[in-house]
Amino acid sequence: MTEKPSRRDFLALLSMLPVTGLTPAPAFAQQNMPVRRIPATGENLPVVGLGSSKVVQEIATNGEDPVRQVLRTLVAHGGKVIDTWPRNADNDGRFGRVINEPELRDRLFVTSKIDQVGRDAGIAQFRQTQRLYGRKVIDLVQIFSLTDLDTHWPSLREWKESGAARYIGVTVAEARLYGQLETFLRRERPDFVQMNYSITERQSEERMLPLAADRRLAVLINRPFMNGAYFRRLEGSPLPPWTADFGCTTWAQFSLKYILANPAVTCVLTETSNPRHMEENALTALGPVPDEAARKRMREFIDRVAA
Repeated sequence: MTEKPSRRDFLALLSMLPVTGLTPAPAFAQQNMPVRRIPATGENLPVVGLGSSKVVQEIATNGEDPVRQVLRTLVAHGGKVIDTWPRNADNDGRFGRVINEPELRDRLFVTSKIDQVGRDAGIAQFRQTQRLYGRKVIDLVQIFSLTDLDTHWPSLREWKESGAARYIGVTVAEARLYGQLETFLRRERPDFVQMNYSITERQSEERMLPLAADRRLAVLINRPFMNGAYFRRLEGSPLPPWTADFGCTTWAQFSLKYILANPAVTCVLTETSNPRHMEENALTALGPVPDEAARKRMREFIDRVAA
């Protein structure tokens, strides 16, 4: 087995790469991380991405380098999806500078969200995002947690028609919204739907993921670690030895491999400000995933130890 490089080795490698790019994409990036197709177009997306809310929010206190290093790590391992949520104009502007650096600009799939109430407020938020991110075209625009859904959906459709958004979609992060989401998905056909899913939050398996597959929608997954609660629940619990059968060596991989074994999932968004953790998450996609018998065993185990 090839020894996994340390963070020091990996960052040393990055420092030796030319400033115009980390490495040629065909030779390193896309060859490494598996991809899944966006049903609406057939475009491929790498299966592990970054949910960047935390690391962008921390720019105010920690500066731009943490998000820069995490993004470099994601891209170097073949990832490209970065999911964002506008919150603070100063942080978003500094984030925009990072994603437009030469080594990153053309290698990211950048999303944004609308979380305001009212049509004019939603339009203003989108225009500000375009300006702060330095991008006339946002890869994916989403309505956050179905906020003012019927008001904003026509705007998203207009942005897609005009070319300001390549794809459009909606998000939820809690099961209480599943009923409203299901009603919407049976009426409309967004390009993407984003929902919460993990080994410890499996409600979306019952109806939402099958519905997304039936409707041929791309699926982004949030909360793969329940915003850190997953690790706190498992603190002090040893990883069962049978997880070695599918190449699992950490609790993070335990949840990620369970998620990635579901064919309805297009990309899982992992949130971290640590390049080493981003590397671990990205490398998880390269190994085997559990079969259905192993997934059943995983569910039974986690229900005992993390209840």
